Amino acid sequence: MKTSQAALWGIVAGAAGVAAMTLAEKAEQRLTRRPNSYMPAHTLERLLGLPHRPDAQRLGLNWAMHWGTGIVLGAVRGVMAARGLRGPVGSFLFMNLRLLNDQTLENATGAGSLPWTWPRDEQAIDLLHKGVYAFVAGAVADRLVAGPPRPPMPRPGWTVGQPA
Repeated sequence: MKTSQAALWGIVAGAAGVAAMTLAEKAEQRLTRRPNSYMPAHTLERLLGLPHRPDAQRLGLNWAMHWGTGIVLGAVRGVMAARGLRGPVGSFLFMNLRLLNDQTLENATGAGSLPWTWPRDEQAIDLLHKGVYAFVAGAVADRLVAGPPRPPMPRPGWTVGQPA
């Protein structure tokens, strides 16, 4: 499969992942009474150099960043699937890419704070939601995108004191 085709299927997978993450967030918010986060809007506002506005006026920016980031990063997961980074390991690696992307943009713009400074419950909630996103996007990408024509060659192991 061509890289461009894998990326396009990955975009579909990313949209599915964002939809699942959004549903999980809304269910969690009903249970925990946690308010909506406007961090995506704050980040996009700063990236675009827009004037500061109250959160109540940021819903469009919030959804654009929330959905846009997940959909665009899905292209990477599609390419990962095409190149053999599939299954739970591929999805775990992809989850870290999503976390890295969010934290880099939020902290580079000054909109966010370093995650280890957050309360533990917020850390856990963020990891849970990004995991839902990554594993749903991964399952969809792995289903839509054919893997490599042959599995990657296993790397020979080694034992201490013996040649590889």
